[in-house]
Amino acid sequence: MLTKSIPSLFTVGNLFLGVLSIILVFNGESGRAAVLVIVAMLLDGLDGRVARALNAQSEFGKELDSLSDVISFGVAPAFIMYVVAFNDPNVISPAFAWIVTAIFPICGALRLARFNVVAGTPGYFIGLPIPAAGGVLCTLALFKAEINVYVLLVSTVLLSYLMVSTVKYPNFKKAGIPKAAIWITPIIVAAAILIAVQWPESISKMIFVPLLLYALYGLKKNVDGIFIRLRRKNKRRAVEDKNSVKSDL
Repeated sequence: MLTKSIPSLFTVGNLFLGVLSIILVFNGESGRAAVLVIVAMLLDGLDGRVARALNAQSEFGKELDSLSDVISFGVAPAFIMYVVAFNDPNVISPAFAWIVTAIFPICGALRLARFNVVAGTPGYFIGLPIPAAGGVLCTLALFKAEINVYVLLVSTVLLSYLMVSTVKYPNFKKAGIPKAAIWITPIIVAAAILIAVQWPESISKMIFVPLLLYALYGLKKNVDGIFIRLRRKNKRRAVEDKNSVKSDL
């Protein structure tokens, strides 16, 4: 029974860090708040692997994971961005800031609900996974001094769209861990927390780059798909025009 509960402990830890992140950002510690979201991503990546290694997968764990993800990677990053960048009525209309902030966790919840009920493509996620979207958003907020606030607004909406899109993203979660190596996972988590506490903003900004590249990968695939469809449409039209000319002759 205790063994079966271990994956859920990782998931609860993920949720706990998400709640702490919200508390920290409202206490003016946005750097530490962002890094807690990053550590929560680590826990989120470990819970499924531990469950598979222990053969402890369950519907309860799946639902708990989704509920935790909404808080840690939907609500927490949205609050971080709001407090850091959108909470100035002299720059952005409060109502508009509230709407953009709310859109992000709403799209995250929709994406998780679709993930739970719609069969995906083996090896791929359909839509940007909410942990990646949340990781990009909370670390992007740390660049508020270097990036125009309207760019941050557009980025928030774009990340929200990518979550509910049908763009395929590579799925790295299927890579498992040996059962004998499970005892190492608490050490990894403890080391991650120690590093995060020591260098919060530096670590968060370093993590931002690979997360951004992952998110942009899907955006590029989406744009490429649009151009491919346009080329096919133009080819069909050219063929139809050619056949029409022949029939007239």
